[in-house]
Amino acid sequence: MSQHKITINDVADAAGVSVTTVSLVLSGKGRISAATVLRVNQAIEQLGFVRNRSASTLRGGESGVIGLIVRDLSHPFYAEMTAGLSEALEKQGKLLFLTQSGTQGQHLNRCFDSLVSQGVDGVVLGGGTDQAAEIITRVREQNIAMVCAARASSVDDVDTIRPDNAQAARLATEYLIRQGHQRIGWLGGNSASLTRAERIGGYCATLLQYGLPFRPEWIVECGNTQKEAADAAIQLLKQHPRLTAILAYNASTAMGCYFGLLRTGRDIGRGAVDSYYGQQMALMGFGDEPQAELTDPPLTFVTSSARDIGRAAAARILYRMANPTAERQDLIIPPQLIVRGSA
Repeated sequence: MSQHKITINDVADAAGVSVTTVSLVLSGKGRISAATVLRVNQAIEQLGFVRNRSASTLRGGESGVIGLIVRDLSHPFYAEMTAGLSEALEKQGKLLFLTQSGTQGQHLNRCFDSLVSQGVDGVVLGGGTDQAAEIITRVREQNIAMVCAARASSVDDVDTIRPDNAQAARLATEYLIRQGHQRIGWLGGNSASLTRAERIGGYCATLLQYGLPFRPEWIVECGNTQKEAADAAIQLLKQHPRLTAILAYNASTAMGCYFGLLRTGRDIGRGAVDSYYGQQMALMGFGDEPQAELTDPPLTFVTSSARDIGRAAAARILYRMANPTAERQDLIIPPQLIVRGSA
């Protein structure tokens, strides 16, 4: 019969402490009382737990491992950001350890515990910054470097790298206005999204700047799937057929909106703007993805390179590890307009 392998969870249970506490005892990091250290070490000896190489390395220096927490790696922004982050870290001989906290960030603390148990030198928090306060406190207690790399961020206490969502929306809205559009709708996102709030703020401010009407009924929430976006686009145009352009919240919403517009019989493109019940519709989105060039016409986007954000996050986490008392930095990546045929 094979013998059960003793894990760090077994040690934590035997010592009556958290997995994080055991990891800190193994690594020699954090502020742990002498009594707790003794209890953990006794549990280790009694159970015959084998201290892993990364923990031993930590006692003498760095592990070379950086942790990443994202809500959902399938999201195009975070998939690209992770690629840029990993690429930059590998060039510096570092290893990226990836975790997912769930679409609502419900597993954020568990992800952090897992990263600490792996002996990470630093943590990059990608998204879910509205729930970051507790994690930031724990990071400081355990002397771990941390940066936030997100689509939007309300965090004031750590380094952040993020796109300029408001400026991206201003750029997109102004582009459409200069193409002759005066009735521009908004599709996608949910009201709890900080990214959406920043983008809608830029959209509304630009309409007002040009003396154009801002109509709350032209702003529609929808889910993130292409089908939900397609259905929402059809309903929006059924209720407001005089709209001549739509701004879509992200790449997935833009793709769904594209198919919804086709189902309404609209032609998509940047041709002449019909002032009354026109069939010509302009469509723009935020972000970008390879499929955008496969539609007919290809989709126009305003984007801040997620891969560049990942690279910048890598540079900052390495700097923060080497300079833990350095002044906090908020790095904003400017947007770029990618003009194709849809607007």
